[in-house]
Amino acid sequence: MLVDGLDRLLVSPDDTLRRVIETIDRAELQLALVVDEERRLLGVVTDGDVRRALLRGVTLEDPARAVMNPKPLTVPEGTPAAAVEALMKRTSLRRIPVVDARSRVLGLAVPQAEAPLTENDVPVVIMAGGLGTRLAELTRDRPKPLLPVGPKPILETMVERLVLQGFNRIYITVNYKADMIEEYFGDGSRYHARISYVREHQRLGTAGALQYVEPVPGRPLLVMNGDILTTIDFRKLVDFHVESGASATMAVSYHDVQVPYGVVETSGQRVVSLVEKPVYRYFVNAGIYVLEPECRQYLEPETYTDMTTLYERLLGDGRPVASFPIHEYWQDVGRPADYARANEEYERVFSLT
Repeated sequence: MLVDGLDRLLVSPDDTLRRVIETIDRAELQLALVVDEERRLLGVVTDGDVRRALLRGVTLEDPARAVMNPKPLTVPEGTPAAAVEALMKRTSLRRIPVVDARSRVLGLAVPQAEAPLTENDVPVVIMAGGLGTRLAELTRDRPKPLLPVGPKPILETMVERLVLQGFNRIYITVNYKADMIEEYFGDGSRYHARISYVREHQRLGTAGALQYVEPVPGRPLLVMNGDILTTIDFRKLVDFHVESGASATMAVSYHDVQVPYGVVETSGQRVVSLVEKPVYRYFVNAGIYVLEPECRQYLEPETYTDMTTLYERLLGDGRPVASFPIHEYWQDVGRPADYARANEEYERVFSLT
């Protein structure tokens, strides 16, 4: 099957990675086609290519040619649909450009029946049992996930986004003022979802409650903190995780730290270089995870376990762990300043997504 509106997928080799990301997000087909002025195909950039490039240190201002796959698989025009479908099955590719004899892009082949995620595919666990002590008075009469940001509670915004992306089976772990969350969301039917609750009778950390969530055989588990707002497409995160072959994947976000002084690099007594007020960029834990069912064996019954501890156990045992860099909007709402920022940004960010 060929998709319509091919122009929305096209970028030039000199377009910035930022522009490529905008094209991928706008087209919602998880890739951009890099072409020259005559629409000859020069390469392909997938969402996964972008994430891996960011992990390598490529910046948003670098050109598309620095990231693209210059030798993508293509099919010539006139290839029978059955042959294209067979090729997709053999290669596990779901997007294949169609080109003419001069390599000009004529279309993009996708599977005849793209199966969206269903309620039986990937269950979601939202951790909403924290005390919210850093928000002091704001959480005195309600749990942090029910604090309003924009026109609705933080948790409601994320539940709605998950459902829109096909994630209908949702578990919410609750502890502090659990009744308020359970009463607000009920069984999830008004969101066209099935919502269940995991009651922590003692605080179990950001990972401990996972032992009470029934896994779906052969499917990973999507886990996220209940106090974050983000516009990422969780389907891309799950796809990235599956393709990586990892036991666990952690979403990571950029965090810049500026040193307020001139930094001096020395070698012995000699000054080697001077950098005035440099900015250092780090990846930080974004509070969103994908876990394979076997990760449950690293949890101890009725024991407080944070997600950091779980990942340390996985790494210590030699399990493959992947990172998924977020280039979309992401905001933790754990401190008063973060909460104020989220309210200021909500309309601008979520009215467009």
